[in-house]
Amino acid sequence: MNRQKVIIIGAAGRDFHNFNTFYRDNDQFEVVAFTAAQIPDIYDRRYPSELSGNLYPEGIPIYNQKDLPALIKDLQADLCTFSYSDISYQEVMEVSAIVNGAGASFKLLGPAHTQLKSKKPVIAVCAVRTGCGKSQTSRRIIEILMERGLKVVAIRHPMPYGDLAAQKVQRYAGIDDLKKHKCTIEEMEEYEPHIIRGNIIYSGVDYQAILLEAEKEADVIVWDGGNNDFSFYRPDLMITVTDPHRAGHELHYYPGEVTLRMADIVVINKIDSASPENIQKLRENIVKRAPGAAVVDAASPLKVEDPEIIKNKRVLVVEDGPTLTHGNMKIGAGTLAAGKYGASQLVDPRPYLVGRLEETFQTYPGIGTLLPAMGYGEEQIRDLEATINATDCDSVIIATPIDLGRIIKINKPSTTVGYDLQEIGKPDLADLLNGFLEKNGIG
Repeated sequence: MNRQKVIIIGAAGRDFHNFNTFYRDNDQFEVVAFTAAQIPDIYDRRYPSELSGNLYPEGIPIYNQKDLPALIKDLQADLCTFSYSDISYQEVMEVSAIVNGAGASFKLLGPAHTQLKSKKPVIAVCAVRTGCGKSQTSRRIIEILMERGLKVVAIRHPMPYGDLAAQKVQRYAGIDDLKKHKCTIEEMEEYEPHIIRGNIIYSGVDYQAILLEAEKEADVIVWDGGNNDFSFYRPDLMITVTDPHRAGHELHYYPGEVTLRMADIVVINKIDSASPENIQKLRENIVKRAPGAAVVDAASPLKVEDPEIIKNKRVLVVEDGPTLTHGNMKIGAGTLAAGKYGASQLVDPRPYLVGRLEETFQTYPGIGTLLPAMGYGEEQIRDLEATINATDCDSVIIATPIDLGRIIKINKPSTTVGYDLQEIGKPDLADLLNGFLEKNGIG
C-alpha cells in the first residue's frame, strides 16, 4: 500500500506532538517534512531519529514555512496537517489556500486523535489568546490544590527550541534546572514562577514519556497550556481564560474558540482594567459558545517593586515577547504600571533597536512604543540587552514573568512589575475546584 506523504506545518510544539501521537507509528502515512513558523531560527534542523520511531531511521527535516509551496511539489506531498496555534481564522485559511493551490489536501487534527489519557486527574488550563493570564491562573489553581495537601505536578505546553533529543523529557524542580536545560527567556518566564512556588513542572518534546514520569509523583496534574492551544492530555476539568481587552478574539482565532467550546469553567480576567462594554461583549460570546460553563470574574492587580523608579520618569517598557508579537496585545502590565504610577513619557525603543530586534518589529509593526523581551537564543538576548542599554530613557519597567536583571545587565534604574490572579465574587476557583475534588473523591 502506498503511504500518503504528509508535511506537518508547525512551530516547534503542537507539530511534534501531532507527529508523536498520530503519525509516528502509523504506516498509512509518511511524514516527509515539518515546516516552522512564529519562532525565529527553529528550522534548518531535523526531528531526530531518537524520537521518530522505526519508520524514520534518519529523522525528518524541518524547513521554513515560507518554502511550503515548493516543498509540496518537490516532495510530492498529498496532505498538509496544520499544527500550530494562536492564529486568526483568516491566516489559517490563507495557509489552506497555499496548500490546496499547490495540489495537496489540508487537515486539522483534533482532541480525539491527539489527547493522551492520564491515570491521574488532569486539570487543563488553556486560553483563547496568548497573554490572557493563563499562567497566573495556573499558579492560582496550583496554590488551591496544594493548600488541600495534594502533590501537584504542572506540565507545560512545549517550547523545544534547542536539541530536541536532549529535550525529550525535562523536569524542573529548582532554579539550577533552568541552566541545566539551557532555557531561553521564554522558557524561564513559564517555568520559574512554578519552581519558586514549590511545585515541579515538566516540559519537553515527547508528552507520553513526560506523562509517565509526572504520574509517578503527582496526585493531580495541571496542564499549563501555551498560546491558545488545547490540552495534549484529556482533561477531567477544563478551564479556559479569556481577555476582555481583546473581546471578540475568542470567536476568531484558532484554536482559541476550541478551548472556549470545551470549557467547564471560563475565567474572565483583567476586569479591573477593561471597559464595561468589552466585558459585556465577552460575556455574551461565552454564553454563545460555552453556555454550560461556570464563569469566574477575575482581576490582575499590579505589583510594582519600586514605584519611584516610574514616577515622573521617561520610561522604557519591556513586556512579555510572545504577548506582543503573535498575541497582538497593544498594552501589558508595564504600560498599565507606567500610567498608574505617573511616568512622564513612554520612550519609543525603535530608534535604538539592535540586531534581530529590528526583524521583530518588521514582522510585527503593530508593537509600537513597547519593547518585547525576545530571547529565543543567545543572540536575541544580547540584542535585547544592547537595545535596552542604548535607549535614551530615565528608567526601565520590566513587565516580564522573570526579572530580566538576572539574565542581562541593565545600565539604568529598573523595576519589575508583576500580577497574580484575584477572583471577584462567586463562584471563585476555590469553590469550583473543591466541588470537582469532592465529586471525584480526590484529596
